Amino acid sequence: MIAANNVTYRVGKKALFEDVNIKFTEGNCYGMIGANGAGKSTFLKILSGELDTTNGDISITPGQRLSVLEQDHFKYDEYTVMDTVIMGNRHLYDVMKEKDAIYAKEDFSDEDGIRAGELEAEFAEMNGYEAEADAATLLNGLGVSTELHYSTMKDLNGSDKVKVLLARALFGNPDILLLDEPTNHLDLDAIAWLEEFLINFENTVIVVSHDRYFLNKVCTATADIDYGKIQLYAGNYDFWYESSQLLIKQMKEANKKKEEKIKELQEFISRFSANASKSKQATSRKRALEKIQLDEIKPSSRKYPYIDFKPDREIGNEVLFVEDLCLNGEDGTPLLNHVSFTMGHDDKIAFVGSNEQAKTALFQVLSGEREPDSGSYKWGVTTSQAYFPKDSSREFDNDYTITDWLMGYSPVKDVTYVRGYLGRMLFPGEDGVKKVKVLSGGEKVRCLLSKMMISGANCLIFDEPTYHLDMESIAALNNGMLKFPGVILFACRDHQLVQTTANRIIEFLPDGTIVDKITTYDEYLANDEMARKRTVYQAQVEDDEN
Repeated sequence: MIAANNVTYRVGKKALFEDVNIKFTEGNCYGMIGANGAGKSTFLKILSGELDTTNGDISITPGQRLSVLEQDHFKYDEYTVMDTVIMGNRHLYDVMKEKDAIYAKEDFSDEDGIRAGELEAEFAEMNGYEAEADAATLLNGLGVSTELHYSTMKDLNGSDKVKVLLARALFGNPDILLLDEPTNHLDLDAIAWLEEFLINFENTVIVVSHDRYFLNKVCTATADIDYGKIQLYAGNYDFWYESSQLLIKQMKEANKKKEEKIKELQEFISRFSANASKSKQATSRKRALEKIQLDEIKPSSRKYPYIDFKPDREIGNEVLFVEDLCLNGEDGTPLLNHVSFTMGHDDKIAFVGSNEQAKTALFQVLSGEREPDSGSYKWGVTTSQAYFPKDSSREFDNDYTITDWLMGYSPVKDVTYVRGYLGRMLFPGEDGVKKVKVLSGGEKVRCLLSKMMISGANCLIFDEPTYHLDMESIAALNNGMLKFPGVILFACRDHQLVQTTANRIIEFLPDGTIVDKITTYDEYLANDEMARKRTVYQAQVEDDEN
């Protein structure tokens, strides 16, 4: 168990948390939610001891081990992958290294022998002899290939580093597990594996995530941060949303009844206070009136942008023809390998698969940013395109204010018109003079979405638009894509957004070829899982026959 006792945390004069009392118990996975800036990651750092409280304290059941998902991807660059994972249980790692150092001595003394025996006993008690096998199981489950297990961390790519750090946090069955955005940069298989791991994990988990589907899948409780307080709800994210909305509705209804009662009492008092025969009744009603207290209903600190893509013209029947597109990467590896497909005027296509570079390469080609090595594509004459790139750094490498930047893309050169779009995306009037180069990741994404809305395009291309967005903005984007009457091509790791938006799935295989299916995302995943099981079964049969 881990608990916060009267915790206050101040940044300057501002209290990010005020007198927080909350207890996280064994056997539960808590999803920590709240608006951007509410303090989710900060609270995890307070729980882990990385940040000190201004007042109050954190208590942990004596003897329990706490494990945290590290955010510094370069911290373990000089260590092997295997050592990095085993370091998740620091005491076990230290015992292992001390034991190995003693055995490596050339002048092995009697004292060394006694100490080695003590370490061996302690190592065995902690299941140390299974440590490498356990670490390998975690790494393989997350998709880190066996040949990388003894490589140095600095030789790994960014995605594999994230997976190793996650395996490190999970290693050794920690009593308390703190995970800040654990699904970031994970592929679908790794996310599915992590979901199953956490569902079966029997200790305490506290997780911050913007992935609604993931929170719904793994969480047994929800900790909602709003206005410096944390309110616990039983159940997952959807249950929290329904419960919180019901609570507000009940409070409003209760206040309405109280207001009606107040009005009734006030009318009686006003009418009969001067009447001698009714004075006692009027006095009694005054006392009753004084006792009625309306419930304070604070508006949530959450802010939802208004995302509405309205095309300037209706799209025709001929939308997009892609024929035999080929494109190699700088190292000669095929990114697009004879890719062909035709898009209809009702299509909303999700591009999936672990080949991230292929998706980005296709979107760059279709948006005119990159030329293919061979093959062709053709947009219909009624189409107009708006593109959301995965890497938007070039867009904001200038000295424009937000208003001037968006004005450059607006068909109507009017400040009021442009600021209307910015206001919808949570940029009030005074924010319009902010320089685009100093914007946060989430603010830049909202600017790009403003640009797409103001374009009036009827074909939208999105390359991972949910990175840097909070849950409220993701929900608003999801609604905007659902309502959009044009066509959409997109890659996105938010399961719920893909499932509710896409009516067609195109999977990029590792060799740059595609598999095209008219299906929903969940149906695609279910069929993909069955195909995997058939492959494993067939491999087992072949092994048995051999």
